[in-house]
Amino acid sequence: MLIIFLISTLLISFLLHIYCVVKYAVQRLNKFYRGFIITAITNAILALSLIYLALNKPDIIQHLDMRVLLWIMSGVVMVMLLILKISVFRRIYLRAQDPQHFHYNFFGKKVLHSSAVKPIDIVMFFGSMPFFLFAGAYFVARVINLILYNHI
Repeated sequence: MLIIFLISTLLISFLLHIYCVVKYAVQRLNKFYRGFIITAITNAILALSLIYLALNKPDIIQHLDMRVLLWIMSGVVMVMLLILKISVFRRIYLRAQDPQHFHYNFFGKKVLHSSAVKPIDIVMFFGSMPFFLFAGAYFVARVINLILYNHI
């Protein structure tokens, strides 16, 4: 159970690390740089603790159920990517409500400018789509397998 917790924590920390790198590259804020450094140190500590456990207690690794571990990891990846997609939709929606990103045409209909959607939003949404679908399909297939046949 300790190994599953450490690997799941390492996965979450790695995803936060990627998030901080992307946000720092886009916005150049100091808080994302600090987050990058903190997650790098956290990743190193978690990886070293996993290496220590693997070398000193190999029986824990031997009795590890990889199906459960992959199921948990795919669920974590799916949830993190779903949060990413929701945040992209939220940013686009808030920009679309801002008057500087739209005007009204002759018939009184709102016409959005292209500035309502930034290129990074499109890249993040469509770039994460294959990973979201793959992780989500695996997670949902294992949940259905658990419901129907009582095993993962």
